[in-house]
Amino acid sequence: MGSAAQMLGTTPGFLRSLDEAKLLTPQRSEGGHRRYSRYQLRIAARARELVDQGTALDAACRIIILEDQLAEAQAINSELHSRLGDTETPADDTHTK
Repeated sequence: MGSAAQMLGTTPGFLRSLDEAKLLTPQRSEGGHRRYSRYQLRIAARARELVDQGTALDAACRIIILEDQLAEAQAINSELHSRLGDTETPADDTHTK
């Protein structure tokens, strides 16, 4: 955890607080040390950024979860548009034509 904290410019305590807030659930080594994925490190960096801007940790966690859900929804939307070939008329335009 120390090296992950150092990479992010934060403290091991901050990373533990993200674990306690259930924002991150790192894997554990056989020795019980936390092992963070690259994705989890990006999430932790975003949390650190929000907290540094004055956002409370619990609010930062909610923001990150919502940002992640939005990104996933946008990816699904893009995939659906690709599958449809973007030939469908948007619902807003059906009455104007």
